[in-house]
Amino acid sequence: MTAYMVILAEISDPENFRAYATEAARLVEQFGGTYLVRGTGESECLEGDWPDDTRLVISQWPSLDHARAFWNSAEYDSIKKLRHGKATVRVRLVEGVEII
Repeated sequence: MTAYMVILAEISDPENFRAYATEAARLVEQFGGTYLVRGTGESECLEGDWPDDTRLVISQWPSLDHARAFWNSAEYDSIKKLRHGKATVRVRLVEGVEII
């Protein structure tokens, strides 16, 4: 069943964060993921506390196992280090709902 990785990112150093974003995007594709949202466009908070500079990223995966393989890979572990000190992120993996 399809899975989604949902990321909320507060980027403190956008210029140097780009190296992480570029490498992560390459690896997401390599592991079978596809970006649905990469929150750099216009957005509007309709309810609750969501600061305007918080970015939303949603990637779609063929399964939870595909997403976990990406997240737990040695390749991503080395790329993830590129964002340290440049962003605070919250990541949630969610199983999709099959609608028949």
